[in-house]
Amino acid sequence: MTPPPAIDAVDIHKSFGATRAVAGASLTVAPGSLVALLGPSGSGKTTMLRVIAGFEVPDAGSVHIGGREVAGPDAWVEPEHRRIGMVFQEGALFPHLTVAKNVGFGGADAARIDECLTLVGLADRRASYPHELSGGERQRVALARALAPRPDVILLDEPFASLDAGLRSTLREEVARILRDAGASALLVTHDQQEALSLADLVTVMQAGRVVQAGTPREVYDRPRTRWLAEFLGEAEVLAGTAADGVVDCELGRLATDPAHRGPVEVVVRPESIVLGPTGGGPGAVVGRVVARSYYGHDQVVQVELGSGRRVRSRSTGAEPWEVGDEVAVRVDRPVATVAPDPDGPTAGATAGPTAGSTDGPSGPSVGPATGDAA
Repeated sequence: MTPPPAIDAVDIHKSFGATRAVAGASLTVAPGSLVALLGPSGSGKTTMLRVIAGFEVPDAGSVHIGGREVAGPDAWVEPEHRRIGMVFQEGALFPHLTVAKNVGFGGADAARIDECLTLVGLADRRASYPHELSGGERQRVALARALAPRPDVILLDEPFASLDAGLRSTLREEVARILRDAGASALLVTHDQQEALSLADLVTVMQAGRVVQAGTPREVYDRPRTRWLAEFLGEAEVLAGTAADGVVDCELGRLATDPAHRGPVEVVVRPESIVLGPTGGGPGAVVGRVVARSYYGHDQVVQVELGSGRRVRSRSTGAEPWEVGDEVAVRVDRPVATVAPDPDGPTAGATAGPTAGSTDGPSGPSVGPATGDAA
């Protein structure tokens, strides 16, 4: 028999006065999986987490945790009875309690405390106090405390946001490993695209209170359903094109794409898909001229001007020392995504966009509770 989802939130609505924070959003977390709930500030993701946790009562919709209804038209279970472990941005440890007592605050016995501290790599700090720990160690204690009561699900609310960049990268990988080693089901709320794509089994993206797309990290990055999502998830060049029979014609040539798409479309091309080479370098390439180059050591971004005057970016390892003024062959080395044209976007009515690509896509209305859905 298939076990029920760890979290099943269906058609959630939540408003704060005239402000609509969540407008019919749904998400599912399978047992043992790590799902990232991703979105910009004001998208409704923190409100969604608070509804799942029981800190907010939904106006409509239902929440099941481990198959048990905890919120719905005829059901309400208080947060402390939902079998949820919480990890907050600041850790929220009790400063007057030792590490061991913080972990055992929910009633775990000594053996379980030791087990959880060993799992997070802090067995030797059980007698320390929070002020004696680094920021990363405090967050690992907070995770151990959340795991100690053996909850059905772990909710993590921007747990790495207050840490510096280097520590954040290391700690998030450690936390993902700990959760998987523990076999935990977890929902991570974040505004950090890199964090969501690198850690999660599945990514659910919210915008303006709604779920825009849910899928594996590769699915949402490589096959976004909207231009907004394509540009939110990373750098993207968006060009007007015409699709038919699994190919799309645009200023970068005839490119492979989803065969389901036909007619006028917007073509989403990631800079890492754009390859530069010497002119005359084979079929399928168009000619451009290098107008700018940014070198980062591990990679480089080269901006190329096409014949129409449009500029596109190519991201590569930096092995080729292209210089401003070089004439290059430009080709796309993998299938591209296509989305429905934005009637108000810069490519509307054009066969090729006249300006450089931008990472700033239309974000839609920014909504959130009056108290500030800062995530």
